[in-house]
Amino acid sequence: MEEFSGEEGSFNSEEASNSVKECIQSIIGEESYRQDTVNQWTAKIVEQALTLLVKQTKSYKYIVSCAVMQKSGAGLHTANSCYWDTVTDGSCSVKWENRTMYCVVSVFAVALTP
Repeated sequence: MEEFSGEEGSFNSEEASNSVKECIQSIIGEESYRQDTVNQWTAKIVEQALTLLVKQTKSYKYIVSCAVMQKSGAGLHTANSCYWDTVTDGSCSVKWENRTMYCVVSVFAVALTP
């Protein structure tokens, strides 16, 4: 995955990753894994992350996905792939964990062409 954070108008994956980490931390924080709350957490994370990304007022369409998994000793593997313009579009994935769960958020930014 290429990162073009220095160019004007390009997707800044570091800025997006930091925003996503803040969202996860503020919503889940040190909570313990609870199956009955996971749907609420994932919905809040994607909504808040999307809101922060849109507030950056850059010309992108955003796709945000979130997965939360209880720590149980089982493996967790994720993969994403896109066919797009590597100069203007971008993505980032954030893996976050606390003592009872993992959270993986993927962000895709597709540039709007004039």
